[in-house]
Amino acid sequence: MESGLMDITPKRRDCLICEAPCWPVLSGLFDDRFGAPGTYDIMQCQHCGLEQTWPRPSEAELKLLYEEFYNWGGQEDTFYYKIREKFLNSDLYRLWLKWDGDPAFHLRPGRGRLLDVGCNEGRGLALYSRHGFQAEGVEINERAAAAARSKGFPVYTMSLAEFFPAEPFDVVVLANVLEHAADPVDMLTQVRRLLRPGGQVWISCPNAAGRWRRLFGRHWVNWHVPFHLWHFSPVTLKELLARADFRIVEMGTSTPSQWVAASFCTLVSRPGRANKWVRSAPIMAVMMLAARALFLPLWGNLDRRLEGDCLMLTATPNE
Repeated sequence: MESGLMDITPKRRDCLICEAPCWPVLSGLFDDRFGAPGTYDIMQCQHCGLEQTWPRPSEAELKLLYEEFYNWGGQEDTFYYKIREKFLNSDLYRLWLKWDGDPAFHLRPGRGRLLDVGCNEGRGLALYSRHGFQAEGVEINERAAAAARSKGFPVYTMSLAEFFPAEPFDVVVLANVLEHAADPVDMLTQVRRLLRPGGQVWISCPNAAGRWRRLFGRHWVNWHVPFHLWHFSPVTLKELLARADFRIVEMGTSTPSQWVAASFCTLVSRPGRANKWVRSAPIMAVMMLAARALFLPLWGNLDRRLEGDCLMLTATPNE
């Protein structure tokens, strides 16, 4: 990839919600997971507090970044993939979610048609199906979509704006997706179009107003530049949903041990280099168990105060 890939940036640094000026609150951040090039700032709106990554890559730049560093590339034959798939389909995984939290809504029961946006290779579709839903997915990575289809699920490789299903959905899942959207208001508007009257959107995303962001500072793993374009708090996410004509049914926070363990791992990250600790299953497993058993119980009250690491909410379109 050319080193100058990030040179082309949007002209405005105004807030998406209120169009007020934004100013930097952090500078010099880099990709501390995959080693993608470039350094970035976190800009905060001086009026409503919404934060964004700056410079914000164009859609063409993001496509290249996802293809080279981020997207699933068909790793079915690797030891890590086989172990992970076995774990995700086990009773142990369901017990772990009950103990550690469920940021992808894999345990939530229901019925009707469910659309998983950004379903990747379909690891969640089987779990949604098992809990009562007719599960379908949208995934722009054709290779990942093909893997999901091989499991028997309808998966569409197109943007939400291009997607016009024959029937509306009862539930649309945006599990750690909205922060990646070039225009999250437009994404929510498209979701509203896809829902039946009374349908729900389930959203999870990192909580930029949480205690963990303040604890780890620039090493908070959920800055995840340049892939996370937006950094939401309970207040700014509520404003965003209101702009798309949704009302919130419930909101809470959770703190997955994987996120806390990964934040500790980023303490050893270096610019331009992939973080091997974050990508190591044995290291992450040990750190997650230690975090959940020894560290997180001391901070359990944060989730009750909406200061946990992951925002989780259910919303429905206004009538």
